[in-house]
Amino acid sequence: MLPDLRDTVAAVATPPGVGGVGVVRISGPEALEVAARVWHGRDPRTSPGGRFWHGWVTDPESGETVDEALLLVFRAPHSYTGEDVIELHTHGSPVVLKRVLQLLIAGGARPAAPGEFTLRAYLNGRMDLAQAESVLALVEAESEVARRQALRGLTRELSAKIDRLADRLLDLLAHIQALLDYPEEGVEPHEAERVIAEALEEIEALLRTRAAGLRVREGVRLALVGAPNAGKSSLLNALLGYERALVHDRPGTTRDYLEAPLEIEGVPVVAVDTAGVREAEDPVEAAGVARALEVARAADLILYLVDGSEPRPAPPELPWERTLLLATKADLPAAWYDPEALAVSARTGAGLAELKRRIRARLLGGAAESEVWITSERHAQALAEARTHLLEARGAPEDLLGMSLEAAARALGRITGRAADEETLARIFQNFCVGK
Repeated sequence: MLPDLRDTVAAVATPPGVGGVGVVRISGPEALEVAARVWHGRDPRTSPGGRFWHGWVTDPESGETVDEALLLVFRAPHSYTGEDVIELHTHGSPVVLKRVLQLLIAGGARPAAPGEFTLRAYLNGRMDLAQAESVLALVEAESEVARRQALRGLTRELSAKIDRLADRLLDLLAHIQALLDYPEEGVEPHEAERVIAEALEEIEALLRTRAAGLRVREGVRLALVGAPNAGKSSLLNALLGYERALVHDRPGTTRDYLEAPLEIEGVPVVAVDTAGVREAEDPVEAAGVARALEVARAADLILYLVDGSEPRPAPPELPWERTLLLATKADLPAAWYDPEALAVSARTGAGLAELKRRIRARLLGGAAESEVWITSERHAQALAEARTHLLEARGAPEDLLGMSLEAAARALGRITGRAADEETLARIFQNFCVGK
């Protein structure tokens, strides 16, 4: 159910744990009144917006001082939610924050639901639905590329593109409707095929960024696979910039896989160092080999490492369409050559910059960072639905053409919230943390 905007809500807005500063946020029609009941200092009810005041949070029943604090006032509609908002900046002790929140609830506020502040901002017209989702994407961003793409959504770059696309379809629909309703008025013939073709081209361009967008938001798994002593652990350490994996000249050092998070060219990656792949008689090592191949086949991208200074072994069965071949130990004399292989050296760093570039290119495809990317599966599904309706519209008679255009515009409208239902809103905002 959607929140009752007549309620005043409160929640701790800073993450759980101990910190130097903690923030408790209050929003709603009685936010100033609720805050005034626990505040000893400048009366927030008479304060202009955008001002900080020093004072004390006190228990109105006992008169006990809870903490020294700063009070920040936002006046509607110039606040995050579009309502009157108060922020109490206290010391970051969980005990202090819990006590302050209890006093606010006793003073007339109710606990905010997950994402309710952002949901109120959407319901009050402060942001559209794509912007609201970008708030969560920005909070959860784990790489620079993810941060920049989330910011594009937050600043309405995606929304503006979707709105312009939907408006062109609705303009065409209105023109067709006029032709059907008032044929005697001499309305000029429309250019439906051109408008539809241009809309399809824009939708296809957005959908081409889908894989890159989802990968920078959700991260990818990168498997390092190869024979024992091929240099997998050394390469992992070189990519990380510190010693994470045990390196030894003796083959078979790694018996199970080892995971390490890192960022490669702006893409969040979990690199997986696997056991050496070879025929093994030892049951423990054989289990490690089987696990290595299992991990590799489930990865988004595989680095297949072959020692370039030794004779080349027979390759294992791998999905080669998502595998990069590496000739390792490039600082030693080469024993074989393959134009498809990238020569790298974990010891000297040779080839590592090119390897990172190729990893990014394979993971992100041709998506240019200057473009707006689709980073939400919900957005991708809406665009795909709009595309289906527009393909149906091609060559259709005018009455059916109008129905397809309307359906396509409605699908696009779900992205920005023009056509969002309560179930969609509930599904989106349940992923937010309390206090945002």
